[in-house]
Order: sequence, then C-alpha cells, then structure tokens
Amino acid sequence: MQRTHNFSAGPSAIPTEVLAQAQAELLDYRGTGMSVMEMSHRGKVFMEVAHQAESDLRELLAIPANYKVLFLQGGGKGEFSLVPMNLMGVAGRADYVNTGHWSEGAIQEARKYGAVDVIASSADRGFTYVPAQTAWSPNPGAAYRHICTNETIHGVEYFWTPEIGDGVPLVADMSSHILSRPLEVSKFGCIYGGAQKNIGPSGLTVVIVREDLLGRAHPLTPSVFDYAQQAASDSMLNTPPTFGVYLAGLTFQWLKKRGGLAAMEAVNVAKAGELYGCIDASGGFYRNTVEKADRSRMNVPFFLKDESLNAEFLRQAEARGLSGLKGHKAVGGMRASIYNATGLDAVMALTAFMREFAQRHG
Repeated sequence: MQRTHNFSAGPSAIPTEVLAQAQAELLDYRGTGMSVMEMSHRGKVFMEVAHQAESDLRELLAIPANYKVLFLQGGGKGEFSLVPMNLMGVAGRADYVNTGHWSEGAIQEARKYGAVDVIASSADRGFTYVPAQTAWSPNPGAAYRHICTNETIHGVEYFWTPEIGDGVPLVADMSSHILSRPLEVSKFGCIYGGAQKNIGPSGLTVVIVREDLLGRAHPLTPSVFDYAQQAASDSMLNTPPTFGVYLAGLTFQWLKKRGGLAAMEAVNVAKAGELYGCIDASGGFYRNTVEKADRSRMNVPFFLKDESLNAEFLRQAEARGLSGLKGHKAVGGMRASIYNATGLDAVMALTAFMREFAQRHG
C-alpha cells in the first residue's frame, strides 16, 4: 500500500513508525493478551504507559518540577472554556490577544465566565501578522493573559515569547505547533493543546499548568474539568483517553529517537523554507499574505492567482498522492499543514507538483 502525503490540518499525519508499532501491539500489548484500549486505566500496565508518556514529554519540553502535566479530553476548543473556569478566579477578568480564528473562539467562550479585555488584535490587516508587545494594552488586574501561539487557519505563528513583567500568568493555546521546536515552559503559567497535530490522535488534550495556579476553579466547574482535582489524581479522576495517551507516548519516543525538539526544529525550518520559497518564486501564481516574520512553519495557507483553477489544482494534487490541501472555509484557497510527521520528502513532492502546475496553467 502506498501512503499518501498528508497535509491535513487535523486530525493529521501520525509518524509511520508509530502507527506500525501500534499495529504490532494492537492485539497483544507486550504479552498481556489485550490491547491498550481494552485494559484498566488503573491497572499496573496502563499506569506504566501513562507515567512513561508524561516522563518523556517532560524530558522533551524540559518541563520544570513545579508544573503539572494533565492528559484530559475536550480538545483545544474545550480548553477555551476550561481555562477561564479554572484560572479566572476572583479577578473575574482576563486579557486576550486576537490573532485569528482560534483566538476569536477562545475570546467568545471566555466571555461566558467573566470580563475579557482584547488587549491587541491583528484583525485590522486580516490576521496576517502578530501584534508587537509594544502595541498591547494589558490590564494589570487580569487573572491571566491569553495568546494563541500558532493560528492554524490564518497561518500566523509567534516566534517570540511575551515578557510579562506585572506577574499576570501567560496562557497559551499551542495546539498546532507544540513539540515543533524547543520551548521555555517557565515563561508560561499554562499551556494547552489538542493532540491531533503533533502529539497523536484526536480525543486527547494535554495541559501543562504551574502548580500555584491550581485551586482557583469556579465552584460550578465539573470535577473532571477541574485542573486541581485532575492533578491530584494523575489525570485518573475519570477514565482518560487511554489509546490516545498510549499513541502520544509512542510519538514522544519517536521524537526522542530523532534527536528531540532542536533536531525537529531544523527539519521544520527546512520544510517551511522549501514551501514558502516555492510560493515566493512563482511570480505571483501562488501567494501567501502573512508577514514573512510571522509565517507559520506548521500551517501554510496560499492562494492561486486564478481561483477558477482551485478545483483542478486539488484534483490533480489528489491524483499525485497529495491530500488535505483545501483551505479552511473561513479563508478559502489552499493550506498545507506540515506538522512533524509530514516529512521533507512530502513537502518536496508538493513543491514539485506546484511548479509543474504553474508551468502548465501560468
């Protein structure tokens, strides 16, 4: 069987080696006579799986000891509600920076639980840049300050970490680029992300939260969504997404074997350079509207000069084994998501096709 080059935004590609190992262990996980999906989440075997996954994630991200790692459910979008439920506390208000579709979603959900101050926005230029911190208007009384560090739809990424001098915790939605490069966790109070980009399958959510921020949950917060209660029970307050945790653990081991996040970043820089280079050298046949300094390495939206060719571009791409290139309905055009599991070979196959298509139709 020939595997397609998968450019889907999520659920997205999972490393072939990870899938092969999961396949080999599906019917009999290491002599247990059952799969990880079938065993008790409180049993010794799965507890070892979960603890190893957490240990490997801590190693990859160099997570300090005073941070809890939670394996939850609800996806990144669920965290749009869980963050204010858990962190807004008595302050009753929070700061948000708006850099696109997912920032807007987080803002809308947070407003159900308290006051939200949008302290900066790039809506004025169609979400094509990250507002400089000097343009922010922060509220020192905020419970936290929220950013989306990579906008999957608009293709905008932070390549800098805000310096928060007033002690307000920085919270980040990192769903679509976590584990794509090294990260200084200690600069954040809370980091969260859905797994279905760089971690594993959909259905698993990872939350990394500083211990001093626990215990602030709104009284109406369901127990299974209370960070403090989940931290106290090692994410076992309810049945966790066991197969998701297992696959995430295999992905963490895959990353370690490949040299960790610094090595992964070098590959991702090469992939993004190849794709953006093709777009920029097309003479306007293809275009990307994001400021070059803020172009995402993970999600590359682009548009054809003649949009009447969109359907033909996608048809021919599929025929070449290049899938998942249709842009999000909110912006149209095309989008190539080039997460960790989508290799440089896939990107080069895409750019070769793009150049050929431009020559035929330019």
